[in-house]
Amino acid sequence: MDEPSELIYGMRLYEEAYQGNERIVHLLLDRGADANLEGGTYGTALQAAAYQENEQIVRLLLDRGADANIQGGYYETALQAAAFKGHEQIVRLLLDREADANVQGGTYRTALQAAAFEGNKQIVRVLLDLG
Repeated sequence: MDEPSELIYGMRLYEEAYQGNERIVHLLLDRGADANLEGGTYGTALQAAAYQENEQIVRLLLDRGADANIQGGYYETALQAAAFKGHEQIVRLLLDREADANVQGGTYRTALQAAAFEGNKQIVRVLLDLG
């Protein structure tokens, strides 16, 4: 695939992951979209899906090579986005897939601080217990 097509598929992957269109995300990945392409408010398609609590898309992206520790975007990592929004299942999934709970950066610096800022007590417990 040539570079412009990769970029277009990657940008489209981000948008479809954010909107929760699992079928189109799957199709784009099958066509070679880069699951780790960075850009947009949330940084990557994985971060956008985690923010939107699209667990199936998060799982699909991880299965297809998305790196849970890529940094960038408003929340810095997918784990921080999920922790901020209080998405416990996605937090657990990301931690199970080797997301680093101690990555620092973004608006809230760590996933723990993002969860605490929003008062997500259960997420704070999960992060302290598992991370």
